Amino acid sequence: MNDFPGSARAVIIGGGVIGCSVAYHLAKLGWRDVILLERKQLTSGTTWHAAGLIGQLRASYNMTQLAKYTAELYATLEEETEVATGLRQRGSLALALSDDRFEELKRGASMAATFGLRADVLSPEQCLEKHPYINLDGVKGGVFLPTDGQGDPANIALALAKGARNRGVRIFENTKVTAIHQEAGRVTGVSTDKGEVRAEYVVNCAGMWGREVGRMAGVNVPLQACEHFYIVTEPVPGLPSTLPVLRVPDECAYYKEDAGKILLGAFEPVSKPWALDGIPEDFCFDQLPEDFEHFEPILEKAVNRFPVLESTGIHTFFNGPESFTPDDRYLLGEAPELNNFFVAAGFNSIGIQSAGGAGKALAEWMNAGEPPFDLWDVDIRRMQPFQGNRRYLKERVTETLGLLYADHYPYRQYASARGVRTSPLHERLAARGACFGEASGWERANWFLPPDEIEKGRKAEYTYSWKRQNWFAYAAEEHKAVRSAVGLFDMSSFGKIRVEGRDAEAVLQRLSGNDVAVEPGGIVYTQWLNRHGGIEADVTITRLDETSFLVVTPGATLQRDMAWLKRNIPDEAHCVAVDVTAGEAVICVMGPKARDLLQPLTPQSLSNEDFPFGTMQQIEIGLGIARAHRISYVGELGWELYVSSEMAGHVFDSIAQAGPSQGLRLCGLHVLDSCRIEKAFRHFGHDITDEDHVLEAGLGFAVKTDKPTSCFGDFLGREAVLAKKQTGVGRRMLQFKLTDPEPLLFHNEPILRDGKIVGRLTSGNYGHWLGGAIGLGYVPCVEGESAADQLASHYEIEVAGVRYPAEASLKPLYDPKADRTRL
Repeated sequence: MNDFPGSARAVIIGGGVIGCSVAYHLAKLGWRDVILLERKQLTSGTTWHAAGLIGQLRASYNMTQLAKYTAELYATLEEETEVATGLRQRGSLALALSDDRFEELKRGASMAATFGLRADVLSPEQCLEKHPYINLDGVKGGVFLPTDGQGDPANIALALAKGARNRGVRIFENTKVTAIHQEAGRVTGVSTDKGEVRAEYVVNCAGMWGREVGRMAGVNVPLQACEHFYIVTEPVPGLPSTLPVLRVPDECAYYKEDAGKILLGAFEPVSKPWALDGIPEDFCFDQLPEDFEHFEPILEKAVNRFPVLESTGIHTFFNGPESFTPDDRYLLGEAPELNNFFVAAGFNSIGIQSAGGAGKALAEWMNAGEPPFDLWDVDIRRMQPFQGNRRYLKERVTETLGLLYADHYPYRQYASARGVRTSPLHERLAARGACFGEASGWERANWFLPPDEIEKGRKAEYTYSWKRQNWFAYAAEEHKAVRSAVGLFDMSSFGKIRVEGRDAEAVLQRLSGNDVAVEPGGIVYTQWLNRHGGIEADVTITRLDETSFLVVTPGATLQRDMAWLKRNIPDEAHCVAVDVTAGEAVICVMGPKARDLLQPLTPQSLSNEDFPFGTMQQIEIGLGIARAHRISYVGELGWELYVSSEMAGHVFDSIAQAGPSQGLRLCGLHVLDSCRIEKAFRHFGHDITDEDHVLEAGLGFAVKTDKPTSCFGDFLGREAVLAKKQTGVGRRMLQFKLTDPEPLLFHNEPILRDGKIVGRLTSGNYGHWLGGAIGLGYVPCVEGESAADQLASHYEIEVAGVRYPAEASLKPLYDPKADRTRL
């Protein structure tokens, strides 16, 4: 082709609805030298056969705002481009067939109110009024969202493509990308079957081909195609076009009116991964073979729920592929492995309802060089390298497709692809009754079955509920041990980054809000800030010697934090960062009797005078050695023992053998969280994110604006911190305790101030020591309002539509002066 370009500012790979949306939004931002490359024809992968449901309520505020924007965009796109999008906002109705599901739906409706989205809780009779064709057998109630709807997937994509073309984007169909080029850690362009294109940016919007396209660039894009089934009936006489979309998640089914017919789709509990050995080269607008036997259980329930189906013929049985990720959240953002290589893929059957917002967010990210707001829910940096393993993906997506409509219980754990990453203590904990959960592939002990229960032959496994789950009482005893005696946690899943070199201190001073220029053995709690004062990372930094530091971070954010660190090490700096997570286990011994337990096991003095809080020493313990860090995430006296992996079992055994005399109890991650929330310690990704200003998060004590300037400049975010000090905070993070000891809090419950919704909880758990559910959340404050004035109001927290009075505090409700960590 004579007009095929040799260069572009940005190359977008993939002509489905996501790629078209990214192109459209880049063009709206003024990017003129953009090209989109599609291997076959626009929409020919998965977009063309999508069901076209456009729901707006997602699991977080920002994801909901992106979905709301999508619906608003589609409503205006037809007028702009003269391409019909088929958008009809007739609402959506979700039915509950169990008390647990109704609890989930009501909690979702409460959450929606804080997002500015209307969601009406309905009785069974009111559900029938909204959708007269349903059978109310077993229905407990439902929730109706009036602004949800449906659209024409292919035409939506083509409208976005036309809008992009109108602004100068060039689209090339039947153009296959064969290679992706890079130099010095930055993408430089692509090769195609029509020639090479030099480019500043490359965007992987390749849908179910996204994993393979990522591999061309050395980027991990964990997704796998699965078969997705739906049927379309013959015309139903008199079927109104005004019916809302119907979802019956307890029967794994959704229904929509489609040109006088009924479309019935399913998210079955056990799905069928497809094309494990690669997608056929000629795939284009293809269908997969029918599998009526697989779909039949769904259809049998559907005939009962939607009785008109019994007398209506099936016009089309459709089976087409959709791509799924290991956690049912899509992949968005700049790849941690390669600068200027962006990804928008793996949309888990919600690509149509996500495309507008996702395309806008990614375009703004590319334009500004940073996310426009907190996108951690879908940030590709949450993915771990092993999750691109094909066998892992096959096993996990067999489960995750069905989880879209499964009960979203708190603490629900994946059942598939488990046991990938285990700590050196795993078998010892399992033998002592550990019930493991999974986070970023790590098997972590979440709670322990007591010895007397083990002796009765009971198993350490979850029984899920929205109320007190089967482990609640066990966790209460673990919590009590941490507060009154001593508990042991295995925290080997901590991410550990060793930062070394003669410029290591200067690099970390540039990154950190706190002053890390401490003596060897000093431990510094700090945040890494962006230019807005938002929190990019929440870490501790231990100075090991003059040129070596250890950065400790949550395991879930390790890839993110490593990427942030490496991208902010100046080219001229003599400094390297290495992931050393697997080299050391971490045994946390916490509680008022921690010193009494550990002192007999080591000749080094553990007294306050010889081993102060916030310091590290190497100690002998048992027959081995460990680095003991005196720090605490539960608010008690204690040490984190960093032990080389080969010695970890011995050190654990030494502590366990000495434990009974001091009331030692093994404790799980659920209790770690309930203890930290009593102390109002923040949790990254929930309470603090990259859009939460460090001062509004109440973490100003960890920011030193007057510290010496690094040779690489002031610390990132310093100007934003100083500016906020001048203008004052616009909101404050408060801690809440329900006065009624019965309800449970998780997150996103509405906060009411004097009867008006003003925010939502960012995290919640049960405070077993304080005797009630505890939550953290931001509350806006009017200009000049003092903290005392803000606290003087009457606060309530709404749980599934019921409002409960709450005590509010700016100081931790447990040990506000932190005396217990210095016992």
